[in-house]
Amino acid sequence: MRTIDDLDVSGKRVLVRADLNVPLQDGSITDDGRIRASVPTIATLRERGARVIVCAHLGRPRAHLRGSATTPAVQPEFSLAPVAARLGELLGTEVRFATDVVGEAAREAASGLADGEVALLENLRFEPGETSKDDAERGAFADRLAALAELYVGDGFGAVHRRHASVYDVPGRLPHAAGGLVETEVRVLRRLTDDVARPYAVVLGGSKVSDKLGVIDNLLGKADRILIGGGMVFTFLKAQGHEVGESLLEQDQLDTVRGYLRRAEESGVEFVLPADIVAATAFAADADHDVVPADAIPADRIGLDIGPESGKHFASRLGDAATIFWNGPMGVFEMEPYSHGTRAVAQGLLGSGAFTVVGGGDSAAAVRQLGFDENGFSHISTGGGASLEYLEGKTLPGLQALED
Repeated sequence: MRTIDDLDVSGKRVLVRADLNVPLQDGSITDDGRIRASVPTIATLRERGARVIVCAHLGRPRAHLRGSATTPAVQPEFSLAPVAARLGELLGTEVRFATDVVGEAAREAASGLADGEVALLENLRFEPGETSKDDAERGAFADRLAALAELYVGDGFGAVHRRHASVYDVPGRLPHAAGGLVETEVRVLRRLTDDVARPYAVVLGGSKVSDKLGVIDNLLGKADRILIGGGMVFTFLKAQGHEVGESLLEQDQLDTVRGYLRRAEESGVEFVLPADIVAATAFAADADHDVVPADAIPADRIGLDIGPESGKHFASRLGDAATIFWNGPMGVFEMEPYSHGTRAVAQGLLGSGAFTVVGGGDSAAAVRQLGFDENGFSHISTGGGASLEYLEGKTLPGLQALED
């Protein structure tokens, strides 16, 4: 892939596809990690005299309220206006906010930029063409978006697994390059797939086994040990014949999980499952809860975290690793009583001395919410889904488009 060092950006309008998909609560940003990760590329382009037009998405606006290709509808709760304000604070300069994506406001913002100035377009997903599966509709929107600029920089790693107009189609219409964030993400992920330093430990959590099927399947041939926690662990425990009570369970994945356990045993990959579970009477922070053996969860309880002994054991199995990839919390970390397993894993990464990669999404949110120093980890990815699909061995449309 070409990088921004390969582009002559001075005086040029440069469309930057960033990932600014941050959580909002009552109009306020609760975690600005992705905005901060986007700043270096935008700042570099500014310093080199580019006229920077940033585009990004936020959340999943309701499709039935998006309007049409000619008159898209704005949904205020998904507006990027708060992001424009925060981006301006981080850059130390005004960021003009266009109240549409490719309409009059966007054209005025783009054409009115001077060298080193920045504008942010409204939420890409307000435009039906951005996510359309119809090539013609998506292409027509890509034409209008590309017309705003002279160059394109792909820097939204969290979206590169999507075949969306701003990610996949626009690069084919403009001279293009990868931004610094995408460069870094790809370089890091290659260290998890090519010539990996061993022992290689993978920690997987989160709610569903089905979200991780591809990566488990692929890593069974690459990792030395795989540690399983979070809601997905109950499908593993059930596959071993244990009672899981009211815990999250994917019944249709039991045979698949049994197959993974057999393959791991045959190939010498160590599967580490929790020995104890924090089981509660309800999905609530103030519910009665106890630590119970993982093979003896009461039928009327719901598992919401791995137990303290499991937390210690997981950390110990990370202690000698040379490479660690972690994706998915060990429990419902947003509720303090069920945050301790996730905390133990994070501390295990920090104390390992390994090359440690936190795979974005809820894992990255947990690191920040639980108060860990982000600089203590080798890399915190901005793209949970993109990271997983890369590790599955899939071709990511946004990276493919930048390589052409």
